[in-house]
Amino acid sequence: MRTPNLADRLSMASAAKKAPLERAKRMAEDPEQAPRLKARDEIIAARNARVAERRAATERDAAELAAKQAAEAAAREADRKTKAEARARRLAEQAKREAAEAVEGEAILSGCRAGRKNKKRRGH
Repeated sequence: MRTPNLADRLSMASAAKKAPLERAKRMAEDPEQAPRLKARDEIIAARNARVAERRAATERDAAELAAKQAAEAAAREADRKTKAEARARRLAEQAKREAAEAVEGEAILSGCRAGRKNKKRRGH
């Protein structure tokens, strides 16, 4: 067996580079390959459609969740405001009652004082 010289090695390298190109050309020109490529393209398109549908569903779910959370937050805020207003009304009523009781108590004390004063004046 003889050792390949530079020209032989170059021609083998060139042939090795051309082989995959020739194979690709033959596959592209093969009439049986066209339906398989078309089916493959349809599968890829269907997969892309499913992925897009899943993304849309995820975005829709996220939007629904955000709307639900916003509604719950608004309901909590309204409830908090209602409770705060009721508490303020109760405190105002309590303050009014306490003021009325204080006035009534002062009137009673004033009556007692006046009675004692009159008693002193009459000399009893």
